[in-house]
Amino acid sequence: MSNELVSVSINPFPMEEKIVPMAISGFEGFEKRLEIHFFGDDPAMFPLGLRNIDFESLQQVLEAVQCTVVSAVGNSYFDAYVLSESSLFVYPTKIIIKTCGTTQLLKSIDPIIHFAHQLGLTICSCRYTRGSFIFPKAQPFPHTSFKDEVTYLEDTIPSNLCYRKASIMPSKSCAHSWHVFTANDGSHSHMSYDNDTFTMEICMTELDPILARNFFRRARDGKTGDSAGKEMTELTGINEINPQALVCDFAFDPCGYSMNGMDGDWYSTIHVTPEDGFSYASFECVGSINDDIVHVLRKVVQIFRPGTMSISTTWGDYNNKLWTHMVKAVEILGLKCRSSAMDQFPAAAGHVVFQTFTARRKSI
Repeated sequence: MSNELVSVSINPFPMEEKIVPMAISGFEGFEKRLEIHFFGDDPAMFPLGLRNIDFESLQQVLEAVQCTVVSAVGNSYFDAYVLSESSLFVYPTKIIIKTCGTTQLLKSIDPIIHFAHQLGLTICSCRYTRGSFIFPKAQPFPHTSFKDEVTYLEDTIPSNLCYRKASIMPSKSCAHSWHVFTANDGSHSHMSYDNDTFTMEICMTELDPILARNFFRRARDGKTGDSAGKEMTELTGINEINPQALVCDFAFDPCGYSMNGMDGDWYSTIHVTPEDGFSYASFECVGSINDDIVHVLRKVVQIFRPGTMSISTTWGDYNNKLWTHMVKAVEILGLKCRSSAMDQFPAAAGHVVFQTFTARRKSI
């Protein structure tokens, strides 16, 4: 795929570089993820669509969430923003926001719909996902519980998204569940997941403490967040997960790391909170049955060596062969699959498989 670079905006705020602390004591690593699709009848709006939303308007969206942009890059397909808390991806008819900490992600829905409407675009689907918070009592409304989140979503999204489902996908551990809410209008099939492409979300805790040190910056290192991030990308081997991807990375002070990868119209993203006691890392990507998923999974596990890990995969159709393939890919590295759950969502919203893993031994 092409990675033709059409725009780059590194640290776009017109001010001196802002040092953003990625993690503090008790920092919540588990992200909330929101994906919203739109459609429009005006051909003049394409191919840019939502990419026509100006940066000031995006800042308003992020202010509602309580985060900011620290680095950004774009190609001919979409724009990718590294945030002070995770990532934002803007496509012509799709927007994905993933935020960690105590951000109020669902409060972005109203302003996103507002700015999309100004461009002649109408919402046609919404998907919200997250794992189980490490510090659930620290979350502000509406993220105080999944019930509160679903109520907020039901009250916020328009009535044309009438095919709705909320699900908590369990595991054998009460500490690990996958929360999913989907809503769509049922009439725009081009928004659905096909049988070749899937979205994979990996959540990892109890990172190997030696490897986690790679995501700490040296005191007064004199580097920018961008240059320190590039160094971490190369030192850890993150750049080898997909060597063809254009990487936009950022290292926080004193610790923490985020990156967005662009490979044609496919994205990938990594976020790391490395402190011992509540260490966390996530990896997300769009993949295909034609990809070397074994290489991706094994590389991710080798970079972090987690004690616990979950994989949530969203696909148009259930494929037991793919899920079995994933299990075998990481078993050789010492991770054992402890549970697997599958759920189907209405009106072509796809199937979700949630798998959990733990280390067979401390060293993998």
